[in-house]
Amino acid sequence: MRDVVALLLLAGCTPAPRSVGPMVTDFARAIDSLRREAHIPGLAAVLLRDTTVIMAEGFGLADVERHIPVTPDTPFNIASVSKIVAGVVAMRLVEQGKLDLDRPMTSFRGFDEFCAEAAKDGGMFFGDYQCGRRELTLRRVLSMTANGTPGTRFFYNPPSFSWASRPMAEVGGKPYSDLVAELVFAPAGMNRSARSHRRLPLPPELAAALARPYRIDSAGRPTLSPGPGPQGDGAAGGVISTALDLARFDVALSAGRLLSPSSRAALWRPGRSPDGRLLPYGLGWFSKDFEGETLIWHTGLWEGSYSALYLKVPGRKLTLILLANSEGLQWPTRLDEAVAERSPFVRLLLGTFSR
Repeated sequence: MRDVVALLLLAGCTPAPRSVGPMVTDFARAIDSLRREAHIPGLAAVLLRDTTVIMAEGFGLADVERHIPVTPDTPFNIASVSKIVAGVVAMRLVEQGKLDLDRPMTSFRGFDEFCAEAAKDGGMFFGDYQCGRRELTLRRVLSMTANGTPGTRFFYNPPSFSWASRPMAEVGGKPYSDLVAELVFAPAGMNRSARSHRRLPLPPELAAALARPYRIDSAGRPTLSPGPGPQGDGAAGGVISTALDLARFDVALSAGRLLSPSSRAALWRPGRSPDGRLLPYGLGWFSKDFEGETLIWHTGLWEGSYSALYLKVPGRKLTLILLANSEGLQWPTRLDEAVAERSPFVRLLLGTFSR
C-alpha cells in the first residue's frame, strides 16, 4: 500500500487516509464477491471521491498459471473505454482551433473510400449508414448518432467511431496514437499507459506486466485466451492502461489539466434528437439520468479476453474504475440502448454510497 500511496502523490491524486472507514472496506469485499460470482480471474478497482482515491485494490490473478496477483497498477487492455480518451483528444484539438466537429465527414481524406467498402459490407453497422449526407459530421460519429438520418437516433457503432481517428490525425498532423500520448497521457501523468496496434507494439515493460486474458468455460473455469486480434490505429480501442493511471486521467480531467470546464461539459452533454428527445451519449461517453441523477460512463469489452467499466456519478462525486481480464464485467444490452443500471457493480456502488 505504501507504493500505491507514493504513486498517487506523484500523479497529483490525493490518497485516502490510512483508515478509510468500514463502508469502503465493505464495498471492497462486495466487489470481490461479485468478481467471484462472475468468475473473473483478476480485477483491478479504484474508487475516487472528487480527486481523492478512497480505494485502490487488486483482486484475484493477473496470470492464473503463474499465480501473479492483480494490483491497481496492473496494465489491462481497456477496450472501448478508450473512447473516452478519444473524446478528450477531439476536444483538445477543438480548443487548439484545429478541429471542427461539425465538418462533414466527406471532407476528410479517405472517407469516401471507407464508405465504399463499408457499403459493401452493410450489416448491422453500415446497412443504413448514409455516407454522402452533409449531416454526417464528426460530431455525429463521436456521439453515436451516425446511423440512419444522422443526428436523429442513438446507435452504438464502434467501427464508425474507430474511423474518427483519421480526421484527428489529419488536422493534428501526426498519427492518432502520437496525439493520444501528447494530449492525454503526458499531461495526465499516465506513465503506465500506451497505445498499441498492429504497427505499434507495446513497450516491453508493459507487455511483460499485462494481465493475461481468459475465456471462462461453462463450469466457470478460466482458459487462457489468444486475446484481441490485430487492430489499426483507430479511436474505438487500442489503449493499454491501469486502474491507477485511469484515476490520474480522472483527476487531470477534473483539475482542468486536459480540458476547460466548458469542453469537459461538452463531452458529457447528451445529444438531443430533432424532436427533443435526449440521447444517451455525449462525445465518447455515455450520459443518462437514472432515478433522478446523472450517470456518466463507458464500458469496454473484448469478447473472451477483457472487460472494463469507468463510471462517474457526479451528484455523489464518485468515480469507479474496474478492469478485468475476462468478459465478466459486461451486462446484457442492445446497440440502441444505454442501461448501466443492469450492471451488478453499478448497483452495488449506488446502493452503498448515499446521495
